[in-house]
Amino acid sequence: MTKKLYLMRHGQTLFNQMHKIQGWCDLPLTEAGIKQAQAAGRYFKEAGIHFDAAFCSTAERTSDTLEIATNNSLPYTHLKGLREWGFGRFEGQDEALNPPAPYGDFFKYYGGEGQSQVEARLVKTLTDVMEQTSGQNILAVSHGGALINFYWGITNKRSEFLPMTNCAICVYDFADGHFTFKDLIQPTLLYQENVQWQRHFT
Repeated sequence: MTKKLYLMRHGQTLFNQMHKIQGWCDLPLTEAGIKQAQAAGRYFKEAGIHFDAAFCSTAERTSDTLEIATNNSLPYTHLKGLREWGFGRFEGQDEALNPPAPYGDFFKYYGGEGQSQVEARLVKTLTDVMEQTSGQNILAVSHGGALINFYWGITNKRSEFLPMTNCAICVYDFADGHFTFKDLIQPTLLYQENVQWQRHFT
């Protein structure tokens, strides 16, 4: 049986709004982030997507996003393996201090994670989730860096940078132990009433 993974980024936080580096540090959603999560929930509802299981990282911003997007209708499990890239001593610093992408092992020298570590962690975690979870549709709420590293890890297309905006949803098929990328959904761009505030924050 082919399963589907809906891998979603959390809604906007204050650090996102301020263009601060945010990995393992955590802040709650802003008002815009709440609206983004609501837009994701609207997309799932209108698309007729019902989830059999749900997971998120250990960060509050992902669990809040999941609860809003599912209208608190679905139990979920926190997984450390879904955490954002750990940026070490760069946590909370201005995004202008980021090196040119791809980052490689840069953050390892400052107490953080290397790119290959993040890729391997996400691929293992989500493979385990899909193999060990019954049901066809699985929701996982994670982080922008985690989403792109997972994409790189399964496609080996490390020169491609998908627009992982807040509450972007990557859709994957999973069969015979392998993932296939199918689609990238940006719910906040699907609904006209959300487009105006989205432009201010991305």
